Amino acid sequence: MTEFWLISAPGEKTCQQTWDKLMTATTRTNNLSTNNKFNIPDLKVGTLDVLVGLSDELAKLDAFVESVVKKVAQYMADVLEDSRDKVQENLLANGVDLVTYVTRFQWDMAKYPIKQSLKNISEIISKQVSQIDNDLKARASAYNNLKGNLQNLERKNAGSLLTRSLADIVKKEDFVLDSEYLITMLVVVPKTNYTDWQRTYETLAEMVVPRSTNLLFEDQDSGLFTVTLFRKAIDDFRLKARENKFTVRDFQYNEEEMKADKEEMTRLSTDKKKQFGPLVRWLKVNFSEAFIAWIHIKALRVFVESVLRYGLPVNFQAMLLQPNKKNMKKLREVLYDLYKHLDSSAAAIIDQSAMDIPGLNLSQQEYYPYVYYKIDCNLLDFK
Repeated sequence: MTEFWLISAPGEKTCQQTWDKLMTATTRTNNLSTNNKFNIPDLKVGTLDVLVGLSDELAKLDAFVESVVKKVAQYMADVLEDSRDKVQENLLANGVDLVTYVTRFQWDMAKYPIKQSLKNISEIISKQVSQIDNDLKARASAYNNLKGNLQNLERKNAGSLLTRSLADIVKKEDFVLDSEYLITMLVVVPKTNYTDWQRTYETLAEMVVPRSTNLLFEDQDSGLFTVTLFRKAIDDFRLKARENKFTVRDFQYNEEEMKADKEEMTRLSTDKKKQFGPLVRWLKVNFSEAFIAWIHIKALRVFVESVLRYGLPVNFQAMLLQPNKKNMKKLREVLYDLYKHLDSSAAAIIDQSAMDIPGLNLSQQEYYPYVYYKIDCNLLDFK
């Protein structure tokens, strides 16, 4: 269970008293949640107008940054392909797992100086994460094109004899080459029709060279045979072959073309391996950056909302709860009883989380008498 509830309540005589009350209500008498203090530094408050405007902007920025965090995580899973089970160990923030980072959150003073205004800090985060988003699009596009081209070539070299590339099956000596009159054709024959082929191929058209057929390759369903005939009989032979359920492949032996295809395959495979390491490193670094930025936005939102709700001077305790999954409803009730005196209007609002309406996500629209934001560290949507 990696869902957290980030809440705040006004300081009693001291903020420590607010913390102690929460601990008594949620952990000491019953096991409703695991709690940590969430440290938010003394940020610049600014004017009420700015705070109200910033509250809306931060909600949008929160959603945007969360989407980028999820995109980077999901693309990491896509790139690691067969190692998807290892994805989680690569999704770290500041070198530690996400739960550890969130529960031990410390504001990054170097990245987000608290002497700056709240608006400036939010703009720094917005610019930073927009850059990650743009870079991800460019890198993903380049890598996906390379991967797609390689997969197309690999598909050509696999599958049914009716469609696959024959370059790695045939050899020069299988063909009559450079003849003005004769040509060697390749025919796909279903295994159940081998006897028919041997019995009839010489009579499918005039001018078929007797005893010129050889079996070159078999897959599960069919075999690939050569047959040599005069060029003028090609159309007639192709038509009669189709009537007998034999498929003539359009193929001309071209050594240079086949060599170029093999070289292209090697080049793409080498390029993919070369790009893989740096791309995974970039994803790890920028996932960490985006996730850290996201948690700082949560901290900003708690600060702004707490000042708007509880007033000045700034006096509130931010707390991070990791609910016990079985007791989430009970935890909501306990928190409501603890903080209902803060806002009587919240009493009339139905707790949407208890309704469990399939497909309806009202988490950001929920309203409680205390400041509340959800942090969900389940970032991957594994199919």
